[in-house]
Amino acid sequence: MALPVLIFLSRIMDQSIGTMRLIFVSKGYRHIGPILGFFEVIIWLLAVTQVLKHLSNPMSYIAYGAGFAMGNYVGIRLEEKISIGTVLIRIVPKRDTSDLVDHLREVGFGVTTVAAEGARGPVQIVFTIIKRKSISKAIEIINQYNPNAFYTIEEVKAVKEGYFGIQQKRDVFNWRMFALKTK
Repeated sequence: MALPVLIFLSRIMDQSIGTMRLIFVSKGYRHIGPILGFFEVIIWLLAVTQVLKHLSNPMSYIAYGAGFAMGNYVGIRLEEKISIGTVLIRIVPKRDTSDLVDHLREVGFGVTTVAAEGARGPVQIVFTIIKRKSISKAIEIINQYNPNAFYTIEEVKAVKEGYFGIQQKRDVFNWRMFALKTK
């Protein structure tokens, strides 16, 4: 009974690392990918070796598959918790944007507005580029000052210069070592 549990836990670890590796690489943190990949493969080899050594134990197969599935979930949840990256929030308000824009700026977000023509006439489109950790705060402000606004949130691969408002402190550990971005 201990073997399937160990296989399950190994797969959670290696698949979580693999999920994180893919997310880091897709966000431009290419230097951490090989490090995570090394640990991912070592753990995977240990798990698959145990499955192959015990082919007559169907619980090993189930543990392997369940660990894979749970590892994906855990990896995604970990990435959500550390919230690395930058996003663009594009807001098309249903009414006057001045209070919304003023409050976003007041709390430290950089904001750009652009006059545009919507389906029902002129509108002000509001743009802000923020750290992912700040999304909930920005959405809370949007809902408070313009609850029926249409908005989209997009991942931003690279950013150069500009004002990024609220500075984020790193709670887990220093992520600057991962700051080597792809060009």
